[in-house]
Amino acid sequence: MEKSYFDRFGVMIDNSRNAVMNVESVKRYIDLLAKVGCDFLMLYTEDTYEVNGRPYFGRYRGRYTKEELKLLDSYARTKGVELCPCIQTLAHLNCIMRWPEFGRLSDSGDTLCAGDEEVYRLIDDIFATLNECFTSKTVNIGMDEAENIGLGRYLREHGLENRMDILVRHLRRVAEIAAKYGFSLLMWGDMFYKLTGGPEDKAAFDKKLSESIPENVNLIYWDYYSLDKAHYDSRIKNYRKLREDVWFAGGLWTWSGFTPHISYALKATEAAVKACIDHNVKNVFMTLWGDNGGETSRFSVLPALFAAAEFSRGNFDMGLIKERFEKEFGIGFDDFCLVELPDTPNTDNSSINNPEKYMLYSDPFMGVLDSLVKGDEGARYEAVAKKLEKMTSGNEYAPVFDVAYKLANVIALKYDLGVKTRALYVSGDKEGLKKMVPVYDEVIARIGLFYEALKKWWMMENKPHGFDVQDIRIGGLLMRVKHCRERLADYAAGKTDRIEELEEPELNPFCAGDVKGAVCYNSWSYSASCNVL
Repeated sequence: MEKSYFDRFGVMIDNSRNAVMNVESVKRYIDLLAKVGCDFLMLYTEDTYEVNGRPYFGRYRGRYTKEELKLLDSYARTKGVELCPCIQTLAHLNCIMRWPEFGRLSDSGDTLCAGDEEVYRLIDDIFATLNECFTSKTVNIGMDEAENIGLGRYLREHGLENRMDILVRHLRRVAEIAAKYGFSLLMWGDMFYKLTGGPEDKAAFDKKLSESIPENVNLIYWDYYSLDKAHYDSRIKNYRKLREDVWFAGGLWTWSGFTPHISYALKATEAAVKACIDHNVKNVFMTLWGDNGGETSRFSVLPALFAAAEFSRGNFDMGLIKERFEKEFGIGFDDFCLVELPDTPNTDNSSINNPEKYMLYSDPFMGVLDSLVKGDEGARYEAVAKKLEKMTSGNEYAPVFDVAYKLANVIALKYDLGVKTRALYVSGDKEGLKKMVPVYDEVIARIGLFYEALKKWWMMENKPHGFDVQDIRIGGLLMRVKHCRERLADYAAGKTDRIEELEEPELNPFCAGDVKGAVCYNSWSYSASCNVL
């Protein structure tokens, strides 16, 4: 195996957006990282870890116990992998805010109130716990996307202040607490750019700002959204105006639905890693976020993970990478990539698409995104489902492929279900609507099969906590499709004289522009009225 260009190269796994990997799955992932030549694993836990003296921290969320973290830390060391805690000490803490103990610590929304001494007592308890559980003395303290800092309770109590000053004072307090336990810190670097008001390649920094960042804090430049190496080049250079030893975090694109974006991740990661090599960045990791549900298996991006590890050693020959992948795992690289499904393997950064999610949940009678349907999507999902079927047995990743296979089967029928129903209704074709009733029955049956596959995979890979969200979402979907089927049958049989939702004119959900085809959307696609979780 070639030598890596980096001191550390690995991944960060999101264990906070419903899906918390169970201990055996994390151990299996550590084995996988060691196998492909990675030596670093961050566990992203907003509140999904035990904290001394804080019984409500992560309650009902599948938090890791101290014993589990110690076990994983010990196991990782036997495999040559550094297990690094990745937490939050400012924002992204909405799940603890439901409890009065923590709700009173909020500045606004999910953001802790800087300057509150009780906040720092909580942070001290966090670092004391981490010190017990982890061998690594590096901690990622988060502090990203904290746009509410200084704008809620802090503003009411202290008046309007320079928000960069508030951020830096808070960072220095956190760094002091961490230093007490011997920790060096990492911090997502985006807030320095957001509060400066400039883009990450051009923002101007006062030298005093750089000097105000504590010595035991390094910054992470995170970026998953470009295929252009020059984009990464310019931003690495600018980050070094704040900290020379900048880390880089890319993305393996697990966060926009039930399936990954392997093809896009490959292109973005190649460009980013080449830039990191050229600029002598020494520490690099790839993120596996789980936004809006955590429905994508972390194992589903195995081709992208394998390729990223090869990139880290200077191998950018995709032919050789594919050959090595098949030899290592016994599965063809391109066969594995079928898990992406149609419309997800994007070739440019202007349209990351996730129709396999929003068209699954789209309401048959008032589908907000039905105007984007072209009409050929069902056939494409049916074709990929046939290819995926062969992958649903005979390999260790079969449960992951089974989810994708059964999802594709649902979407093959449901993608244009609302469009066809509306067209028949508007034309007054009741005979045609009668023929649609068995189609609704088949959709209902396929959703049931998909749900069972999703449940089986989830319980193998994750703790059971968080699947309640999938129960509620898919349960609601089933009840809605059943209700629509009943009303459709009644109307076609002459028992009712209207289906009012189908009388609404179809509109472009984006209000302007010629948008036709798949998009990336997580908002209000479940219903025209509101979201469910």
